[in-house]
Amino acid sequence: MKNNIKVERAIKNITQKGLADVISVSRQTINAIETGKYVPSTVLALKIAKFFGKTVDDIFTLEDDD
Repeated sequence: MKNNIKVERAIKNITQKGLADVISVSRQTINAIETGKYVPSTVLALKIAKFFGKTVDDIFTLEDDD
C-alpha cells in the first residue's frame, strides 16, 4: 500500500513525532507506515486522514500486489 503521508507532513510542516503525538502512536509507527513496512488499521488510517483534512483514499493507495 502506497501513501503520501510524508508529502502531507511537509505541507503541514509537521514531523513524524509531531504527527505521532497528535494521533497517539509512536514515531516508529509513523515511519513504518510511511515506508510501507506497516499497514495501519482502519481506525488509524481514518485518524491520519482526518488530521490532514483528507479522505483515506487521498492518503492511501492500494497497489496491485496488495
